[in-house]
Amino acid sequence: MLTHSYTYEAALADSHKITWRVEDIIGGDKQLDFSRPFLPESLAGTASIRCLSAREKLLLNQIRGNSYLYLFGFVEEFILPFVLDQARTAVHGADAVEVRALVTFADEEAKHIHLFRRFSAEFARGFGAECGAIGPAKDVAAAILKHGALGVAMVTLHLEWMTQRHYLDSVKEGDAEGLDPQFSSLLRHHWMEEAQHAKVDTLLVAKLAREAGPEGIARAFDDYVSIGTMLDGGLAAQARLDIEALERAAGRTLAEAEKAEIFEAQQRSYRWTFLGSGMTHPNFVRALGELSPAGAERIAAMARALS
Repeated sequence: MLTHSYTYEAALADSHKITWRVEDIIGGDKQLDFSRPFLPESLAGTASIRCLSAREKLLLNQIRGNSYLYLFGFVEEFILPFVLDQARTAVHGADAVEVRALVTFADEEAKHIHLFRRFSAEFARGFGAECGAIGPAKDVAAAILKHGALGVAMVTLHLEWMTQRHYLDSVKEGDAEGLDPQFSSLLRHHWMEEAQHAKVDTLLVAKLAREAGPEGIARAFDDYVSIGTMLDGGLAAQARLDIEALERAAGRTLAEAEKAEIFEAQQRSYRWTFLGSGMTHPNFVRALGELSPAGAERIAAMARALS
């Protein structure tokens, strides 16, 4: 049902070539450099905020870097049990390689959660101000997993292609000059494994779509929209928490007009970073169009409304 050249065998083989450990990426002598920005401007969206000084923009960029990784760990807490459930189902099928690929996918997602929690601890030690975060993740994961499997797999595919776009467009080939090398390294190692996840999840979406049929696919698009709306609300809440963290870090109380300007810029940035950049990724757009042209146009209209 989906046009691709991926196989479980190839994805599993590529995963086995990647051998980094959390301890190789963060902690010990691998310290964050708080004199530098963490996120490229295309993801942080701080440059246009007129009410902030250069120092405050740097602080907000670092707060956004912290939130960026927290939110990745946040969504991976629903991806991990979802993929394990799919692996459990596949155990009774004929393809042992499929099971191994799914279990490897889940193991790597667990490693990413570990990595992001280790980063959060390092960030908290070095930044000097408390940064709030939405949650708890387990409650959001439970709410997402109440939706149908195909809808959840579509959201997961969105996130996997989004990760590829962020690293390839914004870090590797984009405006990465001047970023903290340690943070950039973390993003690169995360991307290396997510590249395989996008392939495995494409295979999973194709399988679930074949099983669901036209009515199930239509429901999956409804589920995708429902989950996306939920995530959009969470992003707005995180943007407000980031503003509170900025006040603590900068040591000043922002005027209401300043808060409004920052929130508008950051909500727009968050929406592009976590929603628009995934919804409009060419591979994701193609997959949606092959599943349902009408459904794909519905998602395209949502992406336009968020921009």
